[in-house]
Amino acid sequence: MFMVSMDGTIVNVILPTISKEFNIEPSSTSGINVGYLVSLAVFLPVAGWLGDRFGTKKIFLMALGVFTAASLLCGVANNLQTLNLFRILQGAGGGVLTPVGMAILFRTFPAEERPKVSRSLVLPIAFAPAIGPIIGGFFAEQLSWRWAFYINVPFGIIVLLFGLLFLKEHKEPATGRLDLPGFLLSAVGFSMLMYALNIGPSKGWSSPVIMYTGFVGFVCVCSFVLIELRVNKPMLDLRLLNDRLFRTLGIISLFSMAGLLGLLFVFPLMYQNATNATPLESGLATFPEALGLMVASRMMPWTSKKLSINQVIWIGLLLTTMIFSLISIVGPTANSWFLRVLLFSVGLCLGHTVVAVQFSTFTNITSASMGRATTLFNVQNRIGSAFGVAILASILGAVGNGLVETSGGEPFNLVSYQLALFGSVVFLIIALLFALSLRKEDFKAVISKQVTPKPSHIEPVIRGRE
Repeated sequence: MFMVSMDGTIVNVILPTISKEFNIEPSSTSGINVGYLVSLAVFLPVAGWLGDRFGTKKIFLMALGVFTAASLLCGVANNLQTLNLFRILQGAGGGVLTPVGMAILFRTFPAEERPKVSRSLVLPIAFAPAIGPIIGGFFAEQLSWRWAFYINVPFGIIVLLFGLLFLKEHKEPATGRLDLPGFLLSAVGFSMLMYALNIGPSKGWSSPVIMYTGFVGFVCVCSFVLIELRVNKPMLDLRLLNDRLFRTLGIISLFSMAGLLGLLFVFPLMYQNATNATPLESGLATFPEALGLMVASRMMPWTSKKLSINQVIWIGLLLTTMIFSLISIVGPTANSWFLRVLLFSVGLCLGHTVVAVQFSTFTNITSASMGRATTLFNVQNRIGSAFGVAILASILGAVGNGLVETSGGEPFNLVSYQLALFGSVVFLIIALLFALSLRKEDFKAVISKQVTPKPSHIEPVIRGRE
């Protein structure tokens, strides 16, 4: 899961290097990222059904095998066309791997152990996108852009062997047949919508291609939603949203990811353009945010004892909103250590929210519905991330005033970056409003499952003493 998340951002900083090696225009390399994200969007919705129908172990290992093989093929690609093709294949494996892997985790561990699992899930969900640009920048400058793909291969092989030996198979007997109309509509709808969201900022929202793909994608997604609410065995079980806790925490996660991925997109660009930093240096500038996430994941057991879960969620969002606002005001030319402290604080505060949301979201979800629930949760987060980056990129392109001089004496549009960062603040405010609607009573099931010991945990001790 870490590998899949990292591959969504590791390529961003190596695109200029690829364009030089292939002797093509930099704009032509956008398909390398878009193809991956579109393929990811196509296969995400069907992942839950595939795992339930054919077995989570089998589908997980097949998806991991496809992802690993595609990573190797991306590394050896000798032209743009084959690289785009292999990136699409890589996205197909990644789209299935993440929700099925999450379903395996949440089926394996009972509710009282899920907080520990969720602290580990911070790595693929929030840490991996932050470290991706750093690793990509290092490879581009010190080795070769091809190592951004090769790095997946040894880890993929190790996990494949481990999974073959130790993972247990799980199938749901009442899965039903594939919802073919739903799959076709989701494939067309989500792929076109993802394409429009990723290409719209650079090509222009008024472009006929963007308007057509965006409109068709939106219509298909709406039709998909209507069909999924009517069929008995939907591919994407939207009825799970009837559970208030699952629905509210899903919305909070969606807008939190939009704000976080928006910051990780805007700030490195702003820092790079303002200070003439290299891609690696701009990636390292945001790295304290990832460290803050790691510290937050370790602090959660202590924090959750001092505060209720709903307080952890809304206080984390409130503090993150304030820090985002301060970063947008002080700009990239502030003291570098002050910026590092602010970014570390972003990870520390938002990390608490991410972990708390993660282990609480699936509290009321049964084992039989876990595959569909993790799929729906990942689809929401993916759309939120794409939407956040698309909106902030559009703000960057739309604002054309507020030029200041960079350290190199060149004009720099500071206002556009500041407004884009304020856009990420808006996403966090929306998440905060939903978080404030939660009450301590909503998490009674979470608390009771954490404090009630399972007999299986204490019986061996009793028998030993006897």
